[in-house]
Amino acid sequence: MPAAERKRFNDKPIFTLSEICNSLKSVISKTYNQTYYIQAEVIKLNHYPQTGHCFPELAEKENGQITAQMRGIIWAGNYRLINERFSSIVGEPLKDGISILCLATIEFSPQYGLSLYIQDIEPSFTLGEMAKNKKEVIDRLKKENVFDENKKKQLPLVPKRIAVISVQTSKGYNDFIVTLENNNWNYRFETTLFPAVLQGERAIMTITDKLSQIERQLDLFDCVVIIRGGGGDIGLSCYDNYELARRVATFPLPVISGIGHSTNETVTELVAFANKITPTEVAYFLIQQFHDFALKVQDLQDRCLDYVNRTCTAHHQLLEKYSRVLKVMGSQSIMRQNDKIDSFSKQLKLLSKQTIERQHEKLVTSSRQLKLLSKQLVDIQKDNYEINKKQLLFLSQNLIEKQKEKLSVLEKQIVLLHPENVLKRGFSITYFNGHAVTDAAELAEKQIITTKLYKGEIESVITLKNES
Repeated sequence: MPAAERKRFNDKPIFTLSEICNSLKSVISKTYNQTYYIQAEVIKLNHYPQTGHCFPELAEKENGQITAQMRGIIWAGNYRLINERFSSIVGEPLKDGISILCLATIEFSPQYGLSLYIQDIEPSFTLGEMAKNKKEVIDRLKKENVFDENKKKQLPLVPKRIAVISVQTSKGYNDFIVTLENNNWNYRFETTLFPAVLQGERAIMTITDKLSQIERQLDLFDCVVIIRGGGGDIGLSCYDNYELARRVATFPLPVISGIGHSTNETVTELVAFANKITPTEVAYFLIQQFHDFALKVQDLQDRCLDYVNRTCTAHHQLLEKYSRVLKVMGSQSIMRQNDKIDSFSKQLKLLSKQTIERQHEKLVTSSRQLKLLSKQLVDIQKDNYEINKKQLLFLSQNLIEKQKEKLSVLEKQIVLLHPENVLKRGFSITYFNGHAVTDAAELAEKQIITTKLYKGEIESVITLKNES
């Protein structure tokens, strides 16, 4: 409109809104007349499946605060191509909360205002930003000396009580529970589910909240398990969050992760006590802890039985040895006493003869004295013999009784360790073709096994289940 015809107010010209918008459009089109690579964060994707168009809200943040914001536009045909390429490289489609590097023109429309018309999005930049953030979080945790803190926790020998952070309807959770419940050794676990969002920005808040709930009842659990199904790296980027990773690293119980992917471990997985690829692998890990303990108990039982058997055999042999020695010593003592009696008798006879020859005149008196002396001496020696014989018999019987008492104690210990008494305590023995089974690999499908309990036996047919 010519200046002469333009209305004025307070001596200032009046412009229409369209004139201002058209002026801005002209200035912007002249100033920004090429395509630009622009780095931004997708606050909200705003994709409309009915039309196929996408109007992402883009922003730049500093210390968590938005410092710049603008609307983007991706027309339907272009969005389909961009999203397919992005998904094939990153592993997941475009979504809220990711950093992107887009190629765009800057245009102003009188009807829709200033917008970025996005022509392409570079997937490698998004992956790079994720890797950069991951490294910064790892370095920060290591600097704070908490990166390996959870790995230093002590997992109980039998981790029976398990707090599970997952989603009840997820396949990963179902695989985990089925694997635990159907283990080949009938080990029994106690699981408590703490439902949580396991993907995206909300996962950070909900998982840390569930960890706090578990921490308020630590005495009820032996460890914590975080499991979910598979997903691409974008879906798992929340597990590279500093707050979540630090919460896991410093948690007072061992944390075992199984979030369902095999490459590019997240920071949360790296700081966990143990990281398994899938929820099923987590279940196998816990079952193995039970089985390792059972094998140790079986080994100790075998060693105890072997020690008792060897000790009993040694004591039996020692008892027999002492018995033989005592018998020999008794016989030798009796023989020595008999020899002494014979020797005294001969001496008496010789003495009597000499006395008769020397003192014939005292024959009667000496004869009487000699008979009296010989009888007294014989009685004394016989008394000594009887005393020694009784002492030997007493000592030998006392020693034999002591050895019998030791043998009785050992026999009671053997009875306590007898397999039947072990079965009373809740253990069972599985047999195949009359032999005890110690390795599941020895069995095949449809074979019949017998499980011996304290009271009765159970026959089972082996059925192998395919892992889902």
